[in-house]
Amino acid sequence: MNTDNTRKTIILVDDNLANLTQGKNLLRTFYKVYPAPSAAKLFETLEHVIPDLILLDIEMPGMNGYEAIKRIKADGRYAKIPVIFLTSKNENESELEGFNLGAADYISKPFFGPLLLKRIANQLLIVKTQETLKDYVDNLEEKVREKTIKVIQLQNTVLNTVADLVECRDKFTGGHVMRTKLYVKVLIEELIRNGIYKDEILTWNMDFFLLSVQLHDVGKIAISDNILNKQAILTRDEYEIIKTHVVVGTDAIEKIIDNSHEDAFLRHTLAIAGTHHEKWDGTGYPVGIKGLDIPLEGRLMAIADVYDALISERPYKKPLPHDEVKKIIKAGAGTHFDPALVNAFLSVEGEFARIAQEIKE
Repeated sequence: MNTDNTRKTIILVDDNLANLTQGKNLLRTFYKVYPAPSAAKLFETLEHVIPDLILLDIEMPGMNGYEAIKRIKADGRYAKIPVIFLTSKNENESELEGFNLGAADYISKPFFGPLLLKRIANQLLIVKTQETLKDYVDNLEEKVREKTIKVIQLQNTVLNTVADLVECRDKFTGGHVMRTKLYVKVLIEELIRNGIYKDEILTWNMDFFLLSVQLHDVGKIAISDNILNKQAILTRDEYEIIKTHVVVGTDAIEKIIDNSHEDAFLRHTLAIAGTHHEKWDGTGYPVGIKGLDIPLEGRLMAIADVYDALISERPYKKPLPHDEVKKIIKAGAGTHFDPALVNAFLSVEGEFARIAQEIKE
């Protein structure tokens, strides 16, 4: 048998004392019942009792049922409480109005006990089912969020680890990956501020994009240490071998995409690794595409990569001063680099210099 602690609570509102008494007697075996002879008394009761369901008479002096339900549904404390209208009339338009105002059901008076109890039980079951479904959906969404976070963390870890592996193999480019990532970030922020390529950039997932920058030289994993770490200027043949890192990198990324059917995560990586050595005038490699045919990701990476290469020391060359590198990049506008990106670089070249100073080899 239900106890007071487990029984559902109902507020029964009817200005007819006979109906109020009959309804209370029918319900009290199964529910905790609070009788209210008016809408005013209903709202007094709601101040200290939040019921599971309200049985609400329509035709009452003072505030009628329609006015009362409007007030109930407008109050965040009570809006979700199901309301069943009690009526002695059988009018379709009247019922439709009640449903439009948020009524859950209608029950005719005088009460027929079994039907009254069944209608109430059905409504409470609907509420319970909705709550169970909501709990399930909330729990599922939380699990999906947790899984998504774990997947993203794993992706980030893999990217960072591979980027570190590439950089560790090239003994003379310490800090290059982090610096170029920050250079590109500064360039993008400047482009957005000035509305340059803004529409395209705002479609990017910036977290994925900036992580992808780290893998621009991923193909160098396949280059021999004798060439990669040579302490002298490369021969023509050795330089041709170095250039293959672009194709090796894009082939590896394409295989991952084909096997995992994952495009969004690696789309930027493919564009950056495959086109950051292309030139605006078409004289770059590996394909020789030019102008706007070069993906924006590759055009951005080209400036960051060249700047860092020129400003960094290598066994076969001294680092160039920032002002000299700035002149070289400016002179490359329209030949090596996208002129719009060069203008953006010139606006933030001080940030490039700061990054180069802060993140050493």
